Amino acid sequence: MRIPFSSLMVLPFSDAATAEVARRTWPVGSEVKGAFHFEPAVAPTPEAWTIPPDYFEEMNNASRTNASSIVEAAIAKLKQTLPASSKITGQFVQGFPKSVILDEAERWGADLIVVGSHGYRAWERLLLGSVSQAVVAHAKCSVEVVRNRNGTKG
Repeated sequence: MRIPFSSLMVLPFSDAATAEVARRTWPVGSEVKGAFHFEPAVAPTPEAWTIPPDYFEEMNNASRTNASSIVEAAIAKLKQTLPASSKITGQFVQGFPKSVILDEAERWGADLIVVGSHGYRAWERLLLGSVSQAVVAHAKCSVEVVRNRNGTKG
Protein backbone atom coordinates (compact mmCIF):
# COMPACT_ATOMS: atom_id res chain seq x y z
CA MET A 1 0.00 0.00 0.00
CA ARG A 2 1.32 3.46 -0.88
CA ILE A 3 0.35 6.15 1.61
CA PRO A 4 1.43 9.75 1.13
CA PHE A 5 0.72 12.14 3.93
CA SER A 6 0.86 15.84 3.45
CA SER A 7 1.25 19.03 5.36
CA LEU A 8 0.93 22.74 4.70
CA MET A 9 3.90 23.46 6.95
CA VAL A 10 1.61 24.32 9.84
CA LEU A 11 2.91 22.13 12.64
CA PRO A 12 -0.28 21.18 14.54
CA PHE A 13 -1.81 19.91 11.30
CA SER A 14 1.28 18.15 9.96
CA ASP A 15 1.75 16.57 13.40
CA ALA A 16 -1.85 15.33 13.35
CA ALA A 17 -1.43 13.74 9.91
CA THR A 18 1.92 12.19 10.88
CA ALA A 19 0.49 10.86 14.16
CA GLU A 20 -2.45 9.27 12.33
CA VAL A 21 -0.15 7.50 9.87
CA ALA A 22 2.10 6.35 12.75
CA ARG A 23 -0.87 5.13 14.82
CA ARG A 24 -2.12 2.68 12.19
CA THR A 25 -1.09 -0.83 11.34
CA TRP A 26 -0.25 -0.94 7.63
CA PRO A 27 0.27 -4.01 5.43
CA VAL A 28 3.79 -5.45 5.32
CA GLY A 29 5.92 -3.65 2.74
CA SER A 30 3.80 -0.49 2.72
CA GLU A 31 5.40 2.67 1.41
CA VAL A 32 4.85 5.95 3.22
CA LYS A 33 5.89 9.23 1.65
CA GLY A 34 5.71 12.59 3.38
CA ALA A 35 5.25 15.48 0.96
CA PHE A 36 5.74 18.85 2.62
CA HIS A 37 5.11 21.98 0.65
CA PHE A 38 4.58 25.71 0.75
CA GLU A 39 3.41 28.40 -1.58
CA PRO A 40 6.35 30.44 -2.84
CA ALA A 41 6.52 34.06 -1.73
CA VAL A 42 5.88 36.45 -4.61
CA ALA A 43 5.56 40.19 -4.89
CA PRO A 44 1.84 41.02 -4.59
CA THR A 45 1.95 44.22 -6.64
CA PRO A 46 4.37 46.23 -8.77
CA GLU A 47 4.63 48.67 -5.85
CA ALA A 48 6.76 46.12 -3.99
CA TRP A 49 9.84 48.16 -4.94
CA THR A 50 10.08 49.29 -1.30
CA ILE A 51 10.92 45.73 -0.23
CA PRO A 52 14.64 44.83 -0.27
CA PRO A 53 15.59 42.99 -3.49
CA ASP A 54 16.45 39.71 -1.73
CA TYR A 55 13.42 39.68 0.60
CA PHE A 56 11.41 36.99 -1.23
CA GLU A 57 14.48 34.85 -1.84
CA GLU A 58 15.29 34.95 1.88
CA MET A 59 11.69 34.06 2.78
CA ASN A 60 11.73 31.09 0.41
CA ASN A 61 15.10 29.91 1.74
CA ALA A 62 13.82 30.10 5.32
CA SER A 63 10.74 28.10 4.30
CA ARG A 64 12.91 25.44 2.66
CA THR A 65 15.03 25.14 5.81
CA ASN A 66 11.91 24.86 7.95
CA ALA A 67 10.45 22.26 5.58
CA SER A 68 13.61 20.17 5.77
CA SER A 69 13.44 20.03 9.56
CA ILE A 70 9.71 19.14 9.46
CA VAL A 71 10.36 16.35 6.93
CA GLU A 72 13.23 14.94 9.00
CA ALA A 73 11.19 14.98 12.23
CA ALA A 74 8.16 13.32 10.63
CA ILE A 75 10.25 10.63 8.93
CA ALA A 76 12.13 9.92 12.19
CA LYS A 77 8.83 9.54 14.07
CA LEU A 78 7.44 7.16 11.46
CA LYS A 79 10.62 5.08 11.37
CA GLN A 80 10.34 4.63 15.14
CA THR A 81 6.72 3.45 15.03
CA LEU A 82 6.17 1.66 11.70
CA PRO A 83 7.56 -1.81 10.97
CA ALA A 84 11.05 -2.06 9.51
CA SER A 85 9.53 -3.56 6.34
CA SER A 86 7.88 -0.21 5.57
CA LYS A 87 9.60 2.07 3.10
CA ILE A 88 9.45 5.60 4.51
CA THR A 89 10.57 8.62 2.52
CA GLY A 90 9.93 12.33 2.53
CA GLN A 91 10.35 15.22 0.19
CA PHE A 92 9.90 18.94 0.08
CA VAL A 93 7.90 20.27 -2.86
CA GLN A 94 7.47 23.95 -3.63
CA GLY A 95 4.15 24.92 -5.13
CA PHE A 96 0.50 25.49 -4.48
CA PRO A 97 -0.68 22.83 -2.01
CA LYS A 98 -3.85 21.71 -3.80
CA SER A 99 -1.95 21.02 -7.01
CA VAL A 100 1.18 19.61 -5.38
CA ILE A 101 -0.70 17.04 -3.30
CA LEU A 102 -2.80 15.81 -6.22
CA ASP A 103 0.09 15.78 -8.71
CA GLU A 104 2.49 13.98 -6.35
CA ALA A 105 -0.12 11.38 -5.34
CA GLU A 106 -0.95 10.62 -8.96
CA ARG A 107 2.69 10.56 -10.05
CA TRP A 108 3.57 8.25 -7.18
CA GLY A 109 0.54 5.97 -7.63
CA ALA A 110 -0.83 6.49 -4.11
CA ASP A 111 -3.51 4.20 -2.67
CA LEU A 112 -4.46 6.64 0.09
CA ILE A 113 -3.74 10.31 0.79
CA VAL A 114 -3.66 11.44 4.43
CA VAL A 115 -3.93 15.21 4.80
CA GLY A 116 -4.35 17.46 7.82
CA SER A 117 -7.21 19.92 8.13
CA HIS A 118 -7.23 23.41 9.60
CA GLY A 119 -10.86 22.95 10.66
CA TYR A 120 -12.06 26.15 9.01
CA ARG A 121 -15.77 26.92 9.07
CA ALA A 122 -17.73 27.69 5.89
CA TRP A 123 -16.90 31.42 5.72
CA GLU A 124 -13.20 30.86 6.38
CA ARG A 125 -13.10 28.12 3.70
CA LEU A 126 -14.77 30.48 1.25
CA LEU A 127 -12.20 33.22 1.89
CA LEU A 128 -9.09 31.09 2.33
CA GLY A 129 -9.93 27.96 0.34
CA SER A 130 -9.75 24.44 1.61
CA VAL A 131 -6.86 22.28 0.52
CA SER A 132 -8.32 19.14 2.08
CA GLN A 133 -11.68 19.75 0.39
CA ALA A 134 -9.99 20.17 -3.01
CA VAL A 135 -7.94 17.02 -2.49
CA VAL A 136 -11.03 15.02 -1.51
CA ALA A 137 -12.92 16.31 -4.56
CA HIS A 138 -10.18 15.70 -7.14
CA ALA A 139 -7.98 12.83 -5.94
CA LYS A 140 -7.93 9.62 -7.96
CA CYS A 141 -7.50 7.54 -4.81
CA SER A 142 -9.01 7.49 -1.32
CA VAL A 143 -8.36 10.47 0.96
CA GLU A 144 -8.38 10.69 4.73
CA VAL A 145 -8.69 14.12 6.31
CA VAL A 146 -7.20 14.25 9.80
CA ARG A 147 -8.40 16.90 12.20
CA ASN A 148 -6.22 18.30 14.95
CA ARG A 149 -7.73 16.81 18.10
CA ASN A 150 -6.86 19.70 20.41
CA GLY A 151 -9.05 22.06 18.38
CA THR A 152 -6.30 24.50 17.40
CA LYS A 153 -7.09 26.27 14.14
CA GLY A 154 -4.65 27.69 11.62
